[in-house]
Amino acid sequence: MNYDVFNGDADGIISLTMLRRAQPLNAELVTGRKRDIALLDRVDAGEGDHVTVLDVSMKTNGAALRRILDAGAKVFYADHHNAGDIPEHPNLEAHINTASEVCTAVLIDNYLDGAYRAWTVAAAFGDNFSAMAHRLAVGHDLPLASLDELGMLINYNGYGGSVDDLLFHPEDLYREVCAFDTPMDFLSKKGRIFKALQKGFREDMATVSGAKVLDETSGGLVIGLQDSASSRRASGTYGNQLAQENPDRAHAILTAQETEAGAGYLVSIRAPLSKREGADRLAMQFETGGGRAAAAGINHLPEKALGDFINAFQSAF
Repeated sequence: MNYDVFNGDADGIISLTMLRRAQPLNAELVTGRKRDIALLDRVDAGEGDHVTVLDVSMKTNGAALRRILDAGAKVFYADHHNAGDIPEHPNLEAHINTASEVCTAVLIDNYLDGAYRAWTVAAAFGDNFSAMAHRLAVGHDLPLASLDELGMLINYNGYGGSVDDLLFHPEDLYREVCAFDTPMDFLSKKGRIFKALQKGFREDMATVSGAKVLDETSGGLVIGLQDSASSRRASGTYGNQLAQENPDRAHAILTAQETEAGAGYLVSIRAPLSKREGADRLAMQFETGGGRAAAAGINHLPEKALGDFINAFQSAF
């Protein structure tokens, strides 16, 4: 049995697209919204099985990874998030790089010797690595504006408080994308999914016009959004947009939400683009936080912890 386990954002979807274009394989797909990262808990693999894991934190999946390895499965793991302790195991092939200027698609690009560079550029744009995307594109005749939009839209689709918030389930979006050798081929079709993402993005981004400033200093800005599916979908992309517009400032987007745990916020954190570090350390001070140095999040920040978060945000940035 083969399992393809991947983050439901642009980096995860496109990384798997490149890998499966180069190495076709029938596999059970395991994915979810961008913040569903404890994905290996869903995998029951053992002797003779092969598990590919892309763009989800090894630290978060550490116990499940060891269970799968000890059961005899072989694991290929590529990621750029906080990894924790990487197991030394003969069944594990790990491509881990947590540097602030790396995304998982770049690791797969290196593994495949640049065979699908256009897809890598789209993924870099989607993961808010605009400068890196432009560097990767040097020497290639690529439609950068179109790849920027595509990467952003695939990434935008992954944000939400639950998969019910998303316009398309990431598994369905992957199945559409992975049929094409290049993003230009995908774009030439202008299919219903792409058009729906464009329309949804325009409408959702209009909701952030009512954003409320919760805290502002020279080093950072904390924004609050209303409790709605559109706000939750727009939150991460809005954070990326603010980061691009103000590269020397950190940003946090807090979207109000009511969960079984009570009233609180879905939090997206962006470190300054000029110094991509500290977002993960801040997020992990809170129970449901995680991510990488440049961008991180908290799945549920209790309403009563808002003051603590703002104080920690100010200290971090």
